[in-house]
Amino acid sequence: MDELPASRMARERKAALLQRMRGVSAMEGRAGLSAGAQDRPVPRFEDLPEYRQIRMQELAGELVKIDNPFYRTHDIGAGARTEIGGRSIANFASYDYLGANRHPSVHARVRDALDRYGLSASASRVVAGERPVHRELEARLADTYGVEDAVVFVSGYLTNVTTLGTILGPEDLVIHDEFIHNSALAGIKLSGAARRFFRHNDTAHLEELLLDFSGKFRRILVIVEGVYSMDGDLADLPRLVELRTRYGFWLMVDEAHALGVLGPGGRGTHEHFGMDPACVDIWMGTLSKTTSSCGGYIAGSEALTTILKGAAGGFVYSVGLAPALAAGALASLDLLALEPERVARLRNNGRLFLDLARQAGLDTGLSEGHSVVPVIVGDSLRAVRLSNDLLAAGVNVLPIIHPAVPEGQARLRFFITSEHDEDQIRETVALTARLLGDLVRDNFGLNAIDPTQIARLLSGT
Repeated sequence: MDELPASRMARERKAALLQRMRGVSAMEGRAGLSAGAQDRPVPRFEDLPEYRQIRMQELAGELVKIDNPFYRTHDIGAGARTEIGGRSIANFASYDYLGANRHPSVHARVRDALDRYGLSASASRVVAGERPVHRELEARLADTYGVEDAVVFVSGYLTNVTTLGTILGPEDLVIHDEFIHNSALAGIKLSGAARRFFRHNDTAHLEELLLDFSGKFRRILVIVEGVYSMDGDLADLPRLVELRTRYGFWLMVDEAHALGVLGPGGRGTHEHFGMDPACVDIWMGTLSKTTSSCGGYIAGSEALTTILKGAAGGFVYSVGLAPALAAGALASLDLLALEPERVARLRNNGRLFLDLARQAGLDTGLSEGHSVVPVIVGDSLRAVRLSNDLLAAGVNVLPIIHPAVPEGQARLRFFITSEHDEDQIRETVALTARLLGDLVRDNFGLNAIDPTQIARLLSGT
């Protein structure tokens, strides 16, 4: 049977509309395919420099018979203590700053949410994934920061990437601390904005850049971290706010390691410095540290959160945060409010660890003894060996090595929690100093490896 004229016309209109949406004619499309059609070898992932870098590190460890310290499997929920390979050991590799991860009240709220809402939001919140607990959590976060609203995302990393990719464009400039998190760098790249960095915590250098670039871009955004995740020192918020008033830029503060850590009530950087939180345009944080869940958040003005909920790809086109995870984060914030003594214990433990480490001659870098205390070892291979030696002695702490930090700045990164006790801290610091001293005495490190051996192993000869 011949196609009805009305049906044929509808089909043709649809085809024409699709062509306009694609922005290219069928003839141009065919011509492009023909021009590009030729046999080419498929690229090999093995040839990527990132793969060769990882393999070089693995082979260096194999040459000196050092086990890979990463991806250690924990047999229980890790806190101040954990179980690895059937052994109960002290744990300094957990973000669970206030011990909420295994707290009964948090677990009860998670179970209730699981029973009521199921495991997943099952859709983007825009479509069908909205649950009351999402808005409850966002309201609580907004109240914590004393701002108009907040929005939560399914990933902390994604929070930075999609926020920066949404609010910035090629006509804008981002100036960030040189130690800013990789997720912020990825978001800046996605946005197409110009990028400059200032020397770590050097607000004089920041002002020099502001003087150079003010008036040359549509908007300027400055990004810092409340507590720096690799070094454990703080952004100079009072000075940053002063510069914001003078130069008229947006200020963004990453609170991933500051919420639950800074300030008498654990509300973060603004409480620590006694400042009006409205002086910061974008408060960003993660839900995987103090709030013992998973995801991230942005807190700020109603206009900001409205833009993100309507235009941020990582929100609009991503499944909503699992209701049970939202409930767990909300319960953790309740715990923070009800038991501020946890913040005080964390503060005391961090100060004790830092003081003992310095007394033992360990290099703690820039740390101010809040939630993160690095012990800088220098040599990447030595840092890996020290981590393994500590594990054998009953302490779990992970190394941070090149390329995450520059070669010569490799370290062990100790995360301090409110649940560590004084004996754990004293024993761990003494053990770290003794084992590191042994490695220094034996001159153990990368200089013990012949680079030609690694090259031969990489080439298979």
